[in-house]
Amino acid sequence: MTSLVVPETGSVVHTLTAAEARDLAQSGIVKVGPLLSEPGWWTVSARGKVGAARVGAIELVIEPKLPIERLLFLLGYATDPTGWRDDDVHLGTASGLVPAVAQALWRQCEKALRPGPMQGYRTVDESSHVLRGRLRERDQLRRHHGRPLPLEVRRDDFSIDVPENRILLAAITRMLTVPGIDTGSRCRLAALRGRLVGVTPLPPGSRLPTWFPNRLNERYHLALRMAEIVWKVTSPEHTEGTTVTTGFLFDLAKVFEDFVTTAVGETLHSRHGGAARPQYPCHFDEACTVRMRPDLVWQHEGRPALVLDAKYKKDSPNEDLYQVLAYCTVFQLHQGHLVYARGDAEPRRHTVRHGGTNITCHALDLERQPGELLSQVESLVAEMTAEAGVNTSSSSVTAG
Repeated sequence: MTSLVVPETGSVVHTLTAAEARDLAQSGIVKVGPLLSEPGWWTVSARGKVGAARVGAIELVIEPKLPIERLLFLLGYATDPTGWRDDDVHLGTASGLVPAVAQALWRQCEKALRPGPMQGYRTVDESSHVLRGRLRERDQLRRHHGRPLPLEVRRDDFSIDVPENRILLAAITRMLTVPGIDTGSRCRLAALRGRLVGVTPLPPGSRLPTWFPNRLNERYHLALRMAEIVWKVTSPEHTEGTTVTTGFLFDLAKVFEDFVTTAVGETLHSRHGGAARPQYPCHFDEACTVRMRPDLVWQHEGRPALVLDAKYKKDSPNEDLYQVLAYCTVFQLHQGHLVYARGDAEPRRHTVRHGGTNITCHALDLERQPGELLSQVESLVAEMTAEAGVNTSSSSVTAG
């Protein structure tokens, strides 16, 4: 088994066979190119994802430049902005993204399961020689044509086989398949899986069950959020040609986009009301043949008042400006905004010639502490609403 560690930014030069290079290229996870001066050596660079994957006979690790605890904060905040804080996911001394996430998962699951797995009622339809519950008369006649036994019954069963436990079991099972988990975390996860014996495992290709936060499952909330993150970034084995890939990969562009739209949308709504619409569907042309989806449109007093796009990169290429200008034109706005993942750079404003539209490029420093990062978001919202002429004391109308 070949091990390959690649940084999120930059590249590495590694010796690979032609088959290994082909497998990596086909996976789409990294870019691979031959080093012309050295036959058998290849340049490998990341393509916007971090995490771990097994690609054919290669164990690939892509290390993020962002501190791991900050990455998990961004993920968690986008999932549940009201209840996720940096100290909720205790990482201990784990080093590396995969061990850190594995440790966060088992810590939250252990805390949730400490009093014992939660139980609940579920409806069970079965054939039985004893009448337990209610007789399903229609099924009895259709299946047995008047024979008295067996009985088709429906009963309410009080058990641990509830959606919340199925979600935890699914995430634990998936996590155990990921390469790079430390031995301690693997043992803790295996023990947790043993505590959930009796819970129905999810069939391959199925979605997580739906759950709703309530008083009864309150102690499960953080564990369920963590389980959903693990499920989202782990992929089952799939085949592209002859390449078998098992992935545990965060798409950093999507992570940043989700955080920005959630944090900005929540702040806009709490300060000014209105309705924040992520991935707002609209059309570029009058014939509605060209679709567009701005990352965030905020509607105030029944109409679009702000439009924003988030970009996980440091530069502001021309096409980003053209994209936001199109949004502003469609929504008849004089202000548009781009938010980049960058340090303490000052906002840059571009005024479109002969049009008067202003496009402002903002920057968020993701390496700041969570409180400081959210303060940056609040300052960003204050600047955007001031430029848009939104009065902080104006009454809000939430769009339906």
